[in-house]
Amino acid sequence: MTDTPKAGPDTAAEQRMADAATHRANVGRRLADLHQADWVEIARDLPSSVRARATLDAMEAEASFIWGAQLPGDPDHGRRGGIDLLVRADGRYLPVLVVRHKVSDPGSGVRTSPLETPTFAAARPDPRRKARPQARDQLRLAHIHRLLQAVEARLVGDRAEQDRPRSGRRRSVGSAAPGGRNRAVGGVIGMDADVVVWHDLEAPNWPGGRTALDEYDRRFADRLAVAAAAAAGDEPLARPSRILECRSCPWWPVCEQALRADRDVSLVVRGEDATAFRSIGVRTVDGLAALDPQGRPPVPLMGAGFGDSVVLARAWLRGLSMIRRVRDVRVPRADVEVDVDMESFGDGGAYLWGALLSGSDVGEPAGYRAFATWEPVPTSDEARSFSEFWAWLRTIRMRAAARGLTFRAYCYNELAENRWLLSSASRFEGVAGVPAVAEVRAFIQSEEWVDLFAIVREQFLCAQGRGLKTIAPEAGFSWRDPEAGGENSMRWYRDAVGLDGLPPDARQRDRLLRYNEDDVQATLTLRRWMTSTAMTQVPYAGDL
Repeated sequence: MTDTPKAGPDTAAEQRMADAATHRANVGRRLADLHQADWVEIARDLPSSVRARATLDAMEAEASFIWGAQLPGDPDHGRRGGIDLLVRADGRYLPVLVVRHKVSDPGSGVRTSPLETPTFAAARPDPRRKARPQARDQLRLAHIHRLLQAVEARLVGDRAEQDRPRSGRRRSVGSAAPGGRNRAVGGVIGMDADVVVWHDLEAPNWPGGRTALDEYDRRFADRLAVAAAAAAGDEPLARPSRILECRSCPWWPVCEQALRADRDVSLVVRGEDATAFRSIGVRTVDGLAALDPQGRPPVPLMGAGFGDSVVLARAWLRGLSMIRRVRDVRVPRADVEVDVDMESFGDGGAYLWGALLSGSDVGEPAGYRAFATWEPVPTSDEARSFSEFWAWLRTIRMRAAARGLTFRAYCYNELAENRWLLSSASRFEGVAGVPAVAEVRAFIQSEEWVDLFAIVREQFLCAQGRGLKTIAPEAGFSWRDPEAGGENSMRWYRDAVGLDGLPPDARQRDRLLRYNEDDVQATLTLRRWMTSTAMTQVPYAGDL
């Protein structure tokens, strides 16, 4: 398949990788400053074989910290790889990842150690953090753990003859051997870069009571078998099946062509549900559409219900993207309405709150207004923009109540807005104008706060997904920017605030404001469409 045309690079993914590399370098410099006397750094631009030799030399010398380690390949098992940091403690090396995502949540119990002593021996149960179950991190650590075991076995074997005549002592440079007294553990330094979070790779906290090592071994053996069959030209052990990650995969054009040619069931239901239907012989959309939606589910499903899956298959065969689940679509409306959309930059912070006022007059001009900070987040200036937004929203609510008018505010998928509403109130508690967390929570739990996404999910079946960029065009709305999208907005934001060392770009700020304004215009258009006679033109599921 080497000459097969593939999708172009995913620019958002490339940006995330670049940001992760910058974060990793910054953490590395900080750790090097803290541990200069015991620090060995392997240059990442050296050939892999040179890096592996340098890593082994550092391990032989019992260096306390090895940054940018590259472990020798394990040809017996088909493994290779490197790790950001190896930490020596108690006669063995433990792997530590540096990642640009959150690795813990508020809570208690996870073992952490400070960057000043980033060892497992220094780790203690943290009263302020609980582990965030990042499967990818644990599997990467398990991979390095197995590689360290291979290094241990190799070096012990190489020294067996020369060590035996002098003494029975063996120097351990690798990871703990299976069944040894030391448990398999690995550390992660996350986006906050303030502590090392330690994962027990032998804890039975995976589905079915498996450990991270069990899960890794199972997945690795499966992938190795798939690759070996492909290399030998044998019957393929893996075939295409659509999952969420397909939309950013360079091989999607290849898989999509095969799936559409086969009319594969995963075009309608994804992931484990597609696997479940194939297990009973339902491999195509046609086969799924032929089932009785009122019948008993033939297999347990994780995603959409059985009846909905059948109706979605029938809609797909007819080229329909949206179907009513109910005869009469209902959306809560009010005399005074505000559409809200928040823009955030990853986990850094919420830099823009956009609001669109419509409906009865409350002494405030109708239309769009933005409450933004253009200081790179996280920043204390978020408190100002958030408090200004909240003060404006509170004023609209109070004026509506004083005039005897009903009020509602709308968003699309409240998870994001609720997260930053509560987080902002909590982070900036005590700052003038910032509402109390209790006030924010009371609002989002009231009937005045309406999630249009939840209404779409409850009252419609959507063959192409329920995202706003997918649903709003059904209502006749289109974004002014042809590149409008959450991932692209991240790139625009970088330019808008000058994150990459360039001067802040005012044009990108204007672009973000237009994008945000279009998002709130989209929810208004969608709401009006759902409460209009146009709904009679949307097919009803019962008729399919």
